[in-house]
Amino acid sequence: MPLLDETLGIGDLARLTGVPVRTIRFYCDEGIVDSVRSTGGHRRFDPAAVERLGLVRRLRGLGLGLPAVRRVLDGERSLAEVVAAERAALDVRLADLSWRRASLRAVEEAGPADRAGRLELLAAVENGGAARDALVDFWRRAMVAPVPEAVFTALVAMTVPEPPADPTPPQVVAFAELFALAGDRTLTRLLLAMARENAELVADQAELMNGIGEACALARPLVQAGEPPRAGPALDRFVAAHASVRGGGDTPRFRGRLLARLAVDRDPRMRRYWRLVAEAGGDPATLGASHLWLSDALERSVGQGRTA
Repeated sequence: MPLLDETLGIGDLARLTGVPVRTIRFYCDEGIVDSVRSTGGHRRFDPAAVERLGLVRRLRGLGLGLPAVRRVLDGERSLAEVVAAERAALDVRLADLSWRRASLRAVEEAGPADRAGRLELLAAVENGGAARDALVDFWRRAMVAPVPEAVFTALVAMTVPEPPADPTPPQVVAFAELFALAGDRTLTRLLLAMARENAELVADQAELMNGIGEACALARPLVQAGEPPRAGPALDRFVAAHASVRGGGDTPRFRGRLLARLAVDRDPRMRRYWRLVAEAGGDPATLGASHLWLSDALERSVGQGRTA
């Protein structure tokens, strides 16, 4: 601290910085700004307090809390770091507000007969992140054994939509309905049964997921164009992906057995699940929709083979 005759009084500091005297006193009590006492008991400040207090005022003007401000002043974190952290936190709050606004609109726009049910449905989901977490947990529970994280990540990308930052009312309703489906224990048991069968018959889950992903990529343009499920390169790649890990070949008999093993995919609840995924994510040609298209194409292929 410089000599007292080189220091500033609290009034001078207030005039130089535009910060009210009472606020400067508060910052002193909180340890944000240092001061010494004159012989008369008045607060005196180092001239460097002008720059320090100016930085505090600007950071507070951006909405940063005192803990974050103190970390910048003490050199614990850089200005860029605290600003980035504050922006990220604000993004989360804005997303929550957008979700609430869309939920309120969804209730408001429901007909009188449906409003109470819509309210109950949406009240069960806190926000888009909570809905997504529940869906990820739903698919993890459907695993009979731990799988490589890369395989599970690919599965999640195929089955769980990302909540939009600014959802529409139909999107929050779709997420809420997906959340409700994730709590359907009978559906979970069906998926578990299919997973157990795959664990016994499929030699390499990662290879299967990669092959299905390639088949879905081939089917996606057809789904986008509204083409009906049919035979072609996409279906052939889909069947080949299953055949390669099940030790079989692409024969009519194999296609028939594969169709039986994919029965869960054609369950009405799973069809509804894929429809809701498309609505929630705003993409009508999701991987899930493409997978369902391939399953339906396989069903038509088997049916045509039986009638040929």
